[in-house]
Amino acid sequence: MSLLLAGELPVLIDHGRIEAMGAEAERRAAGAGRFDATSLRVAPGFIDLQINGACGHDFTREPSAIWEVGAALLKYGVTAFLPTIVSSRISAVEAGQAAVGDRPTGYRGAEPLGLHLEGPFLSPAHRGAHDVDRLLAPDLAVADDWTSLSSVRMVTLAPELPGALELIELLTGRGVVVGLGHSGASASQAEAAIDAGARYATHLFNAMPPMHHRDPGLAGQVLVDSRVTVGLIADGVHVDPTMLTIAWRQLGPQRWSTVTDAVAAFGARGAQLTIGELRLGVEEDAPRLADGRLAGSTLSLDQAVRNVVRFTGCSVVDALATATATPAALLGLADRGRVEAGARADLVLLDEDLEVVATLVAGEPVYVAEDAAWR
Repeated sequence: MSLLLAGELPVLIDHGRIEAMGAEAERRAAGAGRFDATSLRVAPGFIDLQINGACGHDFTREPSAIWEVGAALLKYGVTAFLPTIVSSRISAVEAGQAAVGDRPTGYRGAEPLGLHLEGPFLSPAHRGAHDVDRLLAPDLAVADDWTSLSSVRMVTLAPELPGALELIELLTGRGVVVGLGHSGASASQAEAAIDAGARYATHLFNAMPPMHHRDPGLAGQVLVDSRVTVGLIADGVHVDPTMLTIAWRQLGPQRWSTVTDAVAAFGARGAQLTIGELRLGVEEDAPRLADGRLAGSTLSLDQAVRNVVRFTGCSVVDALATATATPAALLGLADRGRVEAGARADLVLLDEDLEVVATLVAGEPVYVAEDAAWR
């Protein structure tokens, strides 16, 4: 069925893709259903590269919940995501791979694009909320079936560990994006990893040493290396807004990837919650382990985008790119993250405050806010 989003810039959708825009869309819209998007912003659907769970479900412990959480993410404008598995038994990765491949019949929700494996090849000294007993040295045999075709899309590792460079070369050759994180790497070690093929930095400033004027480290290197896309958790807790502004001025929208790092506590109240095998509690500002370490967030991606505008003073267009075009480009998705003819009609309609009014997946309105005037 054809659908016309009628507004300042009309968008014609047919067979799940954007068929035409502007005057051409209006001209070809005979017989199409019409939705009044006047006064609304039509943006690409959001893509979250790092989300550990939501609604009481932790993907590491309960990978089958990927689909339930994907449906719940629609109200936040998310149309695609990387379910994230933290350091755990390797069997958890295998279960996650199986879950991504077990698509429910008639599924209507955000699309899991493959797993983000955050670990287990991380630095024990910078493990954050990862279980130290589940960390491993880089091992080609452990990663033997980690490929983009087997539902592994991203792997975060510490590049200073012995064997890491060989593993980076192996994974990138298989179409897997390698992220650098949970690491005490020096700038030169980070540069070597980037030369080997790493193209992402996982939650900049978190679980890595702070920059020093004589020792920039991993954080400094990824900020200045134009080959790297950099993930940031824009909740104002994980990274101070002033540091976010400094990062923004260096990265701009083409290299900044806004992520949530959300955990099971996001959208859940009163449940017994975990991240992997570790119990977490929800403090006033963020989820934490018993010793006070931050353990992900309860941040939604639409709120994160609003925060980027508020914290850095950037334009709405640029902030939106950090959750749409930039992650799509990193993953090599030419038909996502943009509103143009030929692209997938994964779209989010936003009001003037950037609140989500409606979400479309493949041209189908799968979420409409209850109090929305738009129908």
